[in-house]
Amino acid sequence: MNIAHLANFLPGVVSLVSVLAVLLIANYFVRRGQVGEISVSRQVFMLCLTAAGVLVIIFSLPLSETSRGQVLSLLGIVITAVIALSSTTFVANIMAGMMLRAVNSFRPGDFIRSDTFFGRVTERGIFHTEIQTEDRDLMTLPNMYLVNNPVTVVHHSGTIISATLSLGYDIPHARVEELLKKAAEKSGLEDAFVLVGELNDFSVSYRVGGFSSEINHLLTTKSGLRKNVLSMLHENGIEIVSPNFMNQRVLSADEKVIPVRYLGSPVAADESKPEDMIFDKADSAAEREELKRELAAASERLKSLTDEIKSLKDADKSALKQERDQLSARIDELTALIAEPEARESD
Repeated sequence: MNIAHLANFLPGVVSLVSVLAVLLIANYFVRRGQVGEISVSRQVFMLCLTAAGVLVIIFSLPLSETSRGQVLSLLGIVITAVIALSSTTFVANIMAGMMLRAVNSFRPGDFIRSDTFFGRVTERGIFHTEIQTEDRDLMTLPNMYLVNNPVTVVHHSGTIISATLSLGYDIPHARVEELLKKAAEKSGLEDAFVLVGELNDFSVSYRVGGFSSEINHLLTTKSGLRKNVLSMLHENGIEIVSPNFMNQRVLSADEKVIPVRYLGSPVAADESKPEDMIFDKADSAAEREELKRELAAASERLKSLTDEIKSLKDADKSALKQERDQLSARIDELTALIAEPEARESD
């Protein structure tokens, strides 16, 4: 191989070195000031830049038009095969995400349940939906999963909170219903009800519930209902225990299975609301979603005001101009409030 033949590869070598240098410099600027993982947009930019660099190297090689066309065809086939094999789930999640947004059955801040997963929505993405669970952890659910499985959404206006328990046949059901309704009302539930669920071999199953508009404190309300059921029944001398319990250990006929503390002074109520800590990100997402809706309504109103002002005489414009100025200030304030947490999350 002579020097002239080697010189034919010189443009390719120069192109290779130049492409590597450009990629290194671009990578430096992309990562500069970036904390943690690189954002998706920057990753896509580097991928496109790399693909362009590969094409530059191929066109700089000393190949005939036929050979260069064959290399490009082979490269296209490889890329197409990779995309075809890997894009099934990728495209399916995109389509599922578009479907979920079109149906719009839930939004950030809503409580949802899908199969065994329960939590508050913190983010709706193109490929996934993020929820914050009862353990304060963040869980990512692929959009295809939510499309293929039933999703229960807690209604914005409120939901039914209920508890189930079993009592013996020796207790009149009218008395049980009276006490359980009092427990539900004490828990702050509206339109309290009691249902007889099952007539079991040794016990009767009751379901007590009521309407609660405090959907942001579901866990506390459910826990409060169960606490009040325990307190109400124990304070009125009713055992919450299966009759089979008598066969497990010997008790005297007049002995009640009730904590001693209920026989004396009442227990102080626990006023803490753990949801404020558990669903902190979901609360932030719900507040931001509400701000976005207010911003959209304000922008629409500002547009209509501007058109209305143009059609009026100068003497009639003063009140509308004042409202327009106030609305513009509110829009600027809402924009800043929305942008602040989003900028913090992107960092």
